[in-house]
Amino acid sequence: MRFPCLTMMTKLWALADTHLSFGTPDKKMDIFGDKWKDHPAKIEKNWRQIVGPDDIVLIAGDISWGKHIVDAMPDLEWIDKLPGRKIISKGNHDYWWTSNSKMLKAMPSSIQFVNKSALDIDEYSIAGTRLWDHITINFGSKIDFQVNPKDTHPEPKTEEELAHNERIYESELVRLELALSQLNQDKIKVAMVHYPPLSFDLKPSPTTLLLEKYNVDICVFGHLHNVKPDIKLFDTNFRGIHYTLSSCDYLHFTPIELKPSQHKSNIVSN
Repeated sequence: MRFPCLTMMTKLWALADTHLSFGTPDKKMDIFGDKWKDHPAKIEKNWRQIVGPDDIVLIAGDISWGKHIVDAMPDLEWIDKLPGRKIISKGNHDYWWTSNSKMLKAMPSSIQFVNKSALDIDEYSIAGTRLWDHITINFGSKIDFQVNPKDTHPEPKTEEELAHNERIYESELVRLELALSQLNQDKIKVAMVHYPPLSFDLKPSPTTLLLEKYNVDICVFGHLHNVKPDIKLFDTNFRGIHYTLSSCDYLHFTPIELKPSQHKSNIVSN
């Protein structure tokens, strides 16, 4: 695909896993390490320095710790006050996420969402869903577990648990294909998923094959935290798709700009 001149394009940014808790103050992220202390202030400072009012920011899940939409509203309203137009998708901790009809009524003016769906905005067509863990996608060697990982992401141990995870993953692939089938093929096609679609060793997965089937140009995701220092995982082109890890602590709480026509591989496998 030939992309428009970058100087004429709307800037596209990504920052996932904001894990806000303005409506649930007992869920502050400080317990996950000093770098998370006052992290909303870090996000706001960095965001305001680089994101313009007409830019688009993708937030691929784990937006708020609220359990219900009313709990999440202070977090959504905080995001709404930041510059730019925001597109959100669901993460595994977004327990507050409700039906599409209720979401439409609740969303502040600068926020739209994708949920097994796609939308067009300026030069982009953006599809999104949550996705899920898969047994072939493992980042354990790249993560510094500063707290017991079982606290938030228990690993399946039994055959029954593994089978349950596989069923969820297969269901999420169906939802992803439903979203991707709605992409506008005449625009720059972007997929938002919360879980990593592939491993650091860059091997095809059922998710990457689906993304390729629908000619996706950019895939942005989150979910991974506490990546070991000096390890770069994703801002890379793989089989024609640019994959970007956008977890906010990985990006030092700063949105990353997505430039579809400037692919470069900086995977480091140490």
